[in-house]
Amino acid sequence: MDMATDTALTRARQEAHATPLDQIDVSRSDRFAAQTHWPFFDRLRAEDPVHYLADSDFGPFWSITKWQDVLKVETSHKVFSSFPTIIIGDPEDGFRLPNFIAADEPWHSQWRKPVMPGVGGERIAQIEALIRERVGLILDDLPRNEEFNWVDRVSVELTTQMLATLFDFPWEDRHLLTYWSDLATSTPMVGAAVMLEEERRKILFECADYFSKLWREREGKDPTFDFISLMAHHEDTKSLIDEQHKLLGNLILLIVGGNDTTRNSISGGLLALNDFPDQYDKLRADHTLIPNMVSEIIRWQTPLAHMRRKALSDFELGGKTIREGDKVVMWYISANRDDDKFEDPYEFDITRKNARNHISFGFGIHRCMGNHVAEMQLRILWEEIMKRFDRIEVVGEPVRVTSNFVMGIKELPVRIPG
Repeated sequence: MDMATDTALTRARQEAHATPLDQIDVSRSDRFAAQTHWPFFDRLRAEDPVHYLADSDFGPFWSITKWQDVLKVETSHKVFSSFPTIIIGDPEDGFRLPNFIAADEPWHSQWRKPVMPGVGGERIAQIEALIRERVGLILDDLPRNEEFNWVDRVSVELTTQMLATLFDFPWEDRHLLTYWSDLATSTPMVGAAVMLEEERRKILFECADYFSKLWREREGKDPTFDFISLMAHHEDTKSLIDEQHKLLGNLILLIVGGNDTTRNSISGGLLALNDFPDQYDKLRADHTLIPNMVSEIIRWQTPLAHMRRKALSDFELGGKTIREGDKVVMWYISANRDDDKFEDPYEFDITRKNARNHISFGFGIHRCMGNHVAEMQLRILWEEIMKRFDRIEVVGEPVRVTSNFVMGIKELPVRIPG
């Protein structure tokens, strides 16, 4: 941590403790971008873990900040609804793209189950060798003794190639997938915006048109394991082609789900190893630590900071009464720093015994269906890195996205000694 960051964090601690408890707002995206959000969550976990904020840019909401309480909300899906959205903010003027993560039963299962074989054990076994080959090509093409942006050259490229494989997407257009993913998550609903909403929607429906053409091609062919074919041939999802908002919503969900978790964990993991050089030493000494390190990276980075629910009935939690209709925000990023669950949670420890207990993938019926694919990519990447490079040095401060949802890194300047 550099001096400027340390000073900003010190000021944030002072502000967090000076702010009246009922006015603490952990939804401010500028704090996430500056990494000064931590003291506000620390105070809520210690003093008011089930916290109600009456007024914010996103309206009133409850913040659930401790691991056990997040788990309780996650697994009480009959009380806490994912409809109409899992993001803290409400869609502007009612514009909504229905998808299975933002749906309750029966729609949740009807839309989710058809695509699950696309990331199942058989599919993972099929593509592991392919991913290892591609990782090798990406790494072998990196410059030595020269500064470059790790995000562009590795994190984005690897996840984009993986998305193209899962969708069997035209290879020459694969970077459209990352573009659409970034566009979908850069919205005022999470405290960020990259363009006018009208232009954003226009581009998203261009995405729908592109996929509709692929869908029409594949519905007349034998089914395969790619996401488009799986949906086009399944009884529960084949009609989505005639419902553009639902088609686009589920496609964007799959694109974002396949992009953000892995992409930002690739960047965050390298940053963490540089911030904790003793852990890099451990890794060099024992490559068998990689699978556990993958879990610790995902805990440490927490690629998605929160998920939102709506209470369908009154519910008692932590001595508080959450009322029917209330907005409830589960802060994964806080739960993964809960010292009642993780010893020394602010330490990056690749030998952490309960690293797999992180909550970054969620729990219950909405647990991330692509978690094994994400873990596989990270594992293979670090196996191949350790075969090639003694060290990859971070040589400048990361540039982070402004969002309270995606814990993203846009730039990570690095150098590989040659």
